[in-house]
Amino acid sequence: MIIGKVVGKLWSTRKDEKLNGQKFLIVKTMKNKDKMDDNLLVCADSVGAGAGDLVLIVKGGSARVSVGDKDIPIDTAIVGIIDTIEVDDE
Repeated sequence: MIIGKVVGKLWSTRKDEKLNGQKFLIVKTMKNKDKMDDNLLVCADSVGAGAGDLVLIVKGGSARVSVGDKDIPIDTAIVGIIDTIEVDDE
């Protein structure tokens, strides 16, 4: 799983019909416990996340299973909204 932060939304009028009804969010992934990566992911949202939320992301087959359709053409999905993160310093 990957930790990320929702930074935006994505709308697409023309798309594969299997994507109809999906909400897509733009997410920056965490590089380490103190910094976000510059890369952006487009994630299907199955939990109702919103701007600024820290989220759990899955990729590949796990993403398709999480939205309930193994044939949907997605490869990342938000499966959880994070309440807190605790990382022990070494």
